[in-house]
Amino acid sequence: MRTQKCHGRVIASVVGCTALVLGLTGTTSAQAQARDLGRQTLGTNDGWGSYGTGTTGGAAADAAHVYTVTDWAGFKAALADGGSAPKIIRVRGTIRADEPGCASFAVPGYDFATYLKTYDPAVWGRTKNLDGEPADSPEGLRRASAAHQASYVEANVPANTTIIGIGKDAGFQGANLMIKGVDNVIVRNLRFQSALDCFPQWDPTDTAVGNWNSEYDDVTIYGGTHVWMDHNTFTDGDHPDSSLPSYYGRIYEQHDGEMDIVKGSDLITASWNVFADHDKTTLIGNSDGAATAAIDRGHLRVTLHHNLYTNVLERAPRVRFGKVDSYDNHFVVGGADYVYSYGVGMESQIVAEHNAFTLPDGVKAGTILKKWKEAPITADDNYVNGEPVDLIAVHNAQVPSETLQSGAGWTPTLRTKVDPAQAVPGIVDHCAGAGHLR
Repeated sequence: MRTQKCHGRVIASVVGCTALVLGLTGTTSAQAQARDLGRQTLGTNDGWGSYGTGTTGGAAADAAHVYTVTDWAGFKAALADGGSAPKIIRVRGTIRADEPGCASFAVPGYDFATYLKTYDPAVWGRTKNLDGEPADSPEGLRRASAAHQASYVEANVPANTTIIGIGKDAGFQGANLMIKGVDNVIVRNLRFQSALDCFPQWDPTDTAVGNWNSEYDDVTIYGGTHVWMDHNTFTDGDHPDSSLPSYYGRIYEQHDGEMDIVKGSDLITASWNVFADHDKTTLIGNSDGAATAAIDRGHLRVTLHHNLYTNVLERAPRVRFGKVDSYDNHFVVGGADYVYSYGVGMESQIVAEHNAFTLPDGVKAGTILKKWKEAPITADDNYVNGEPVDLIAVHNAQVPSETLQSGAGWTPTLRTKVDPAQAVPGIVDHCAGAGHLR
């Protein structure tokens, strides 16, 4: 038996966060079991999501707007019922949005072999994209097929909603939850797997050699405000990048992000999640362009704390414009394919403090930070393989072509308990992710 601290409580556990030591609080085990997790709200000062009106989700739902769902149709019906009235949706088991299969989404006439033949760089070239292709072309038929898939696998979450998994195995496979243009959403205790794009687009002009680009994050926060993502697990499930084929010499990329935050989204807290086995994990701000900047400046305020990033290659996160507070996270780097963790982008103001990084042999600490644009970053009290490391200094020494400046220009105040960086691996590894919510 050993003790482990989770969420400010002492936990007695052999394998993780399983039993409360109740003497300090006076709470009985029966009372703990009786708590309605669906009515919990984000705590005071717990990150940017607590700012202003705070994040309460569907906590005020009446009995008529509390649902338990077990399939995709039932989940979508629950989302639609009652509009933006407070609602709690309890998810039982794994809900699959991918069961019809990719073939069922293809429109008549779409043929992937014809698509490959038509847009082969040896035939089409690499200087013109496919945007002008007509509706009856292979690209036009691909677009129509993609729209068919989107109408099925995307689920729009209304305002004032809590979505919570029941037990340890609840979640979604092949789904894209869209928190788009709405306020006050909570998503907790869910496993997200394999948001897979059946119809990626070939762009000959993306890089010098072209790229396959895909849609569908597991969760997309698109103009959403006051959102709390807590104790979720994100993976590529049965479709890791290693299983994907290559065409035209490029991987046929069928994944986008695990959790992206874009288009003026604001006041987000993501806590105690696991992001695993993925390439481009979290994008905060999706473009440098003037039109996007007009939407994003003054928004994209995001807190990331006590999350586990394990074997993710990049974008943990990549940030444009936002004030992002990232503390007490554990980054476990898988191997040589690793690119970076923090992407310092256009007008970003990242504060990265009290984090722990576990790097394998051959991966240098200087790669943890990646500079895309000139934007100062605060990176204090971070530990690499158990030792304190000045991430900015080591980056500048190892990557002198991308010199970073220190000092993000603001000091986070919306934090609850900050754990010492040395303790973060033991705490986060045992307590983050779906199935650990108490």
